[in-house]
Amino acid sequence: MFVAVDDTDSMKGNCTTFLATEIIREFDDLDLIGNPRLVRLNPATPWKTRGNGALVMRFGKGVGPRRFIGMIGDRKIFCYDRCSAWEPDPESMRERIIPHILEHHEDDSDPGLLISRIKPSQSFYWGGVRTIMDRGVIDEEISRIGGLTYTIGNGRGLVGCTCGMAWRPRDSTFELLSYRPESRWGTERVFKPLTIRDVEHGYPTTFNSWEDRTQKVAMIPSTPCPVMYGLRGDVEADLIEASAKIVTEPIERWMVFLTNQGTDDHIIHNPRTLVPNQSYMLKGRVSSRARHIEGGHVFFDLDTDFGTVVCGAYEPSKEFRYAIDWLYPGDEIEVVGELRDQPRTLNIEKFHVIETVQELRKVCNPVCPICSRTMKSTGSGKKFKCKKCGTKSYEPVMQVVQREIVPGWYEPPTAARRHLSKPLKRMGLIQPVEFVNGRSI
Repeated sequence: MFVAVDDTDSMKGNCTTFLATEIIREFDDLDLIGNPRLVRLNPATPWKTRGNGALVMRFGKGVGPRRFIGMIGDRKIFCYDRCSAWEPDPESMRERIIPHILEHHEDDSDPGLLISRIKPSQSFYWGGVRTIMDRGVIDEEISRIGGLTYTIGNGRGLVGCTCGMAWRPRDSTFELLSYRPESRWGTERVFKPLTIRDVEHGYPTTFNSWEDRTQKVAMIPSTPCPVMYGLRGDVEADLIEASAKIVTEPIERWMVFLTNQGTDDHIIHNPRTLVPNQSYMLKGRVSSRARHIEGGHVFFDLDTDFGTVVCGAYEPSKEFRYAIDWLYPGDEIEVVGELRDQPRTLNIEKFHVIETVQELRKVCNPVCPICSRTMKSTGSGKKFKCKKCGTKSYEPVMQVVQREIVPGWYEPPTAARRHLSKPLKRMGLIQPVEFVNGRSI
């Protein structure tokens, strides 16, 4: 039986992943089938709380070998990859889950719970991770699969529940989430940063946990939520082994989730049209130099098949903005990011320089080939003329400028990346050394 919950987190500190561990603890009489799933949906959704993630679990009676995937207090948590045909009673499950939702509910969230023996159509996942889904269509699908629901407020969480439950992974990663004792929620987190650095360096399958350039941790939240840290990677066993080497305050529980994080599933390729609050990969040619505005944000224009698109890199992306400064009109690039409605800009998550143009800089006015004197300009944008010989020229002496940017992929520092954005590390790529060496502190 599949169970999905969504929109139970809050800006005040609640966390849907913690509720998932509470549900797993509640069902100690059932087996967990597969890892619990943390499914991130459209990051451009205007009303999202934080990471726009739905949680999906499956319960039943396991068959075959089991895997160790977590701890809740002193209890070891295992999951099975296969299960028998027997299904638990959905109504009984709902009655046991509702008290946990009520206990962790805040007024600024609209939780949803969906219990179903049948998964929704896979199309709902792709709709949920790339677009804004219509609630009416969601309700029709829940009715089709015979799902049992529970909501609070406007029940917007049912959208995430349905789309998250519909996920059939093409690409996937893992995240080991650890949680603090309730007595420490809202207090400053205690940890040794260099142990996280050593894990990032020692386990190549991990990603987005540490930023070498600034020597800063990127896997520990600053919100008052129950999470101590989230260690992400491609290999479950590596995460479990590596987490034991991270030194922190006491951990009350931890769990390994299967996720769609770091997959770029939210990116629409080859779109027919551009719709705000969706994310795209667009190819085009740079048509302006970088423009800086108050706050440290940088913008430039990109000529695409959809007309000119304003692209932006914001202050939190730090030195990533230098790469924007180095772009020159005529450069051919691909940009990946979210299209915002107002102001209508494409917020860059990463970009690919395909080809750079030759950049020329004026050295001086042309020299007369007869008398070797420097010609004088006859006006802005007009020809040059030698006053002695009358010789004319239309071109000044130009010099080729060595470009600071070269073909390759560029991405923001670790802490500025989105949950869903695929890091270059997972793409088997690194940023060009010219950019790495050209950044300044």
